[in-house]
Amino acid sequence: MDFRFKAGDRVVVRFTNPPGHVRTPYYVRGKTGTIERVLAAFPNPEECAYGRNGEPKQPLYRVRFRQIDLWDDYRGHPNDCVEVEIYQHWLEPAS
Repeated sequence: MDFRFKAGDRVVVRFTNPPGHVRTPYYVRGKTGTIERVLAAFPNPEECAYGRNGEPKQPLYRVRFRQIDLWDDYRGHPNDCVEVEIYQHWLEPAS
């Protein structure tokens, strides 16, 4: 299995809106976060939703985002964050 990222890597979530069953929340698409941890590889749920086997398995990561980077009107503490589990095919290295 090819895990492209490791804890501490900065990543950008692809900004796309494909039709069908999607597991990546819209509010993080196009946003930059940090890999908090590498979880494991699992069957792709976006394929399993259609009765397919989800192969090849996809690496899953927990990605941390600062809330002030997600919502322009966020007024909480600047260090507040949210963590989202995102499959590798949604992630690109941050430049």
